[in-house]
Amino acid sequence: MSNNINKGGSLGLLTCVTMIVGGMIGSAIFSLSGLTMYNAGPAAVLSWILAAAIMLMYGLIIAELSSRFPKSGGVFVFPARALGKTEKQGNFWGWISTWGYINANIVAVAFAAIYVATYLGVSFPALSNLQIPLAIAAIALCLILNAIKFSITGKANTILVSGLILAILIYVISAFASGKWDGSMLSPFFSQGAGGNTGFLSSVPVAMVGYGSIVAIAFMVSEVKNPNKNVPKSIIIAMSIVVAIYSVIILATVGLISAQYLVDNPGMRYIPLFAASFTKLQALPWVKYVISIAAVLALLTTMLVVLALTGRAIQAASQKQMLPKFFAKNNKAGVPFNATLIVAVVAAILACFPSLTSTIVGFGALFAAITLSINIISLMVARKKFRDQEIGFKAPGGNVIPILALLLIVACYIPDIIGGGWKIWLFTIGWYIIGLAVYAIMAKIRSNKPQTEESS
Repeated sequence: MSNNINKGGSLGLLTCVTMIVGGMIGSAIFSLSGLTMYNAGPAAVLSWILAAAIMLMYGLIIAELSSRFPKSGGVFVFPARALGKTEKQGNFWGWISTWGYINANIVAVAFAAIYVATYLGVSFPALSNLQIPLAIAAIALCLILNAIKFSITGKANTILVSGLILAILIYVISAFASGKWDGSMLSPFFSQGAGGNTGFLSSVPVAMVGYGSIVAIAFMVSEVKNPNKNVPKSIIIAMSIVVAIYSVIILATVGLISAQYLVDNPGMRYIPLFAASFTKLQALPWVKYVISIAAVLALLTTMLVVLALTGRAIQAASQKQMLPKFFAKNNKAGVPFNATLIVAVVAAILACFPSLTSTIVGFGALFAAITLSINIISLMVARKKFRDQEIGFKAPGGNVIPILALLLIVACYIPDIIGGGWKIWLFTIGWYIIGLAVYAIMAKIRSNKPQTEESS
């Protein structure tokens, strides 16, 4: 069985790399990184490196799946094609994967929008009372950028990422060259954080959020030039760039503010880079503005990519009649605008409740774990089910990599999921009940009219 992959996509290697980098460098490093520093102290840098290793394995797994099933909307497509003995069974698992993914990504967009407004507010006091309007405006901007031809969106993202990396370099160089950076603050390395000697391990799931968009290009594979080469190559290059950037950011910050400072000032935990410049870089007052600009660029690129991914996942489900066909339609630019719009609208509603930030983040944890696990299992099943399939890329390490990745992901997410309390479980169960109801309603609609098969 051979794969004839379309090589006429519009996204080249550079754009693919910047899409992934822009998707990854976002809300996590500019906000959630403070939680890892609070919990692990200087050892937080290990949390981010371990998380990178786990998510690189996952990224290569998804790259192989995109080579086997070269169609955008991977979070639905991969389980739908790989799991189940029948198409109906496969579509069910594709739907379960997509339904959780939709929720996790709506949460991610809302969270990023809230922190666009937060960073602007702390640096520019005139904007401090405009948190909700600024959050909604950020979502609207990313929706508009997603509505145009995606090659143009990719170029816009490349420009944003270039500015982002420049701003980050300015912060890092300023921190190390300021004379305020203190290497002695890195000792003791493991025991400074609130989580004690093992705090760096319990912080890995938080750090993993920062690498979630490693799958961005694989989930948009039909829009990539030479995907068998460019998808895995862009994943490896992007991860190398991002883990290096994250490591220097963490090291620059923990040499300026301690875990104890974040214990004593909980309001600073979600804005650690700003806290570092506010407390130790007063001689360079412009740095806080650079940080805010970098944060806003990072958050916008994350929102841009996540909206694109989620819209295409919804479109893929709609094409299989799991959702109304309204969501399958492309606009004149070839973008699934209707699907992207619904994600943006719901995220904007959530962004109107910034006081619920920690709760919003917690709600995404279980959905992320379920979606990651389903896609890893999809690869193991696909390798057996399509044993003779010719593919352009195969993840290294045989079944060791997917099994190890699955075990590590489950192990990392278990503490957050168990410790999340009854609200997270109730919300998760309720969301999937709604999802099953939607699935049942759409199945009944399909049974009442002739089935049309999408050519693949």
